[in-house]
Amino acid sequence: MSAESTPEPAIPGKDGNDGPRHRAKGRKKDVSPRHRALLITAWVAAGVVVLGGTGAGYVYFKLNGNIKSVDINQALGTDRPVKVDNGSENILVLGSDSRSGTNKKLGGGTDDGSARSDTAMIIHVYKGHKKASVVSIPRDTLVDRPECTDTKGVTHDAAHAVMFNEAYSTGGAACTVKTVESISGLRMDHYLEVDFAGFEKLINELGGVQITTTKDIKDPQSHLNLKAGRHTLNGSQALGLVRTRHGVGDGSDLGRIQLQQAFIKALVNQVKHIGVLTSPTKLYQLADTATQAVTTDSDLGSVNSLTSFADGLKGISSTNMNMVTMPVAYDPANPNRVIIEKSKAQLVWTALKNDQAIPAAATKGTATGDAKGVVTS
Repeated sequence: MSAESTPEPAIPGKDGNDGPRHRAKGRKKDVSPRHRALLITAWVAAGVVVLGGTGAGYVYFKLNGNIKSVDINQALGTDRPVKVDNGSENILVLGSDSRSGTNKKLGGGTDDGSARSDTAMIIHVYKGHKKASVVSIPRDTLVDRPECTDTKGVTHDAAHAVMFNEAYSTGGAACTVKTVESISGLRMDHYLEVDFAGFEKLINELGGVQITTTKDIKDPQSHLNLKAGRHTLNGSQALGLVRTRHGVGDGSDLGRIQLQQAFIKALVNQVKHIGVLTSPTKLYQLADTATQAVTTDSDLGSVNSLTSFADGLKGISSTNMNMVTMPVAYDPANPNRVIIEKSKAQLVWTALKNDQAIPAAATKGTATGDAKGVVTS
């Protein structure tokens, strides 16, 4: 998707500026070559910027120039849910499966110029910024996509019962935000995205991520082969883990989400320890990689804005993150698709709108994968 460059920043010190694929028995498994990537959450990209976003004017200028942004507010206009002024924030975190450039080698498949949001998470940061809820939206959810205008000004017609991840391939980030807001009734305050190459490089810059697997995970499609036990995943292995479906469990997208959520908690724990690093060179490398990896909404499209945003997230630990999947049921007409359990989903959206904890009843009895507990931090 196209991205707008942010305006050139002031240099610190100058002029006073401070420096579901459900598999019923007997059904043939889908072996689509399309792979997925997990978008590193705000804690990673923004948290690293906090460490490396200060210092010499050149460093600031370089980091600021790395950040790509899109003007979501302009594209969506005023036909959006009202912002609830209760101190909370909603951030839409996306992972796309673009096959262009370096991503083609990592993701495989055909470089047809298109991309889909194969990972989508709503991060709700509660008032006080000490707790968060994360709601994963399955890519295979059938939704009614609203009419939307992309950042190039092209308007796309509404569509009925289409896969959620097609919103991105239709109209990019703006269309995806519009679809999420239509589904949830929640206004997204911010948007963050990363790609295959950025994900892999940042994990390597972090020195890997430590996880424990309770079962063997082997998936030739994602080039992943992990025995049960303790591992420090490098970037390639981490990418394989968050996009594997066939390596463990029932091969469903819902199971893959369970692996992703467990990995995110491990990743957040890892980022919390970055502060012990004392090498200015290492901190700069992390910040440089993080700012190149992300695309943001224009409100976060500068080092100053991203740093301020990250400062508000530093108090959230993995133990204060409640991670759920949007309540869904398998589509009776196609077990490879899921549909929203609207009454239960509404419990989720109402809780977040009121800045309250998501009730257990919201996800009880809904469709789920078979990979819970396979990965722990």
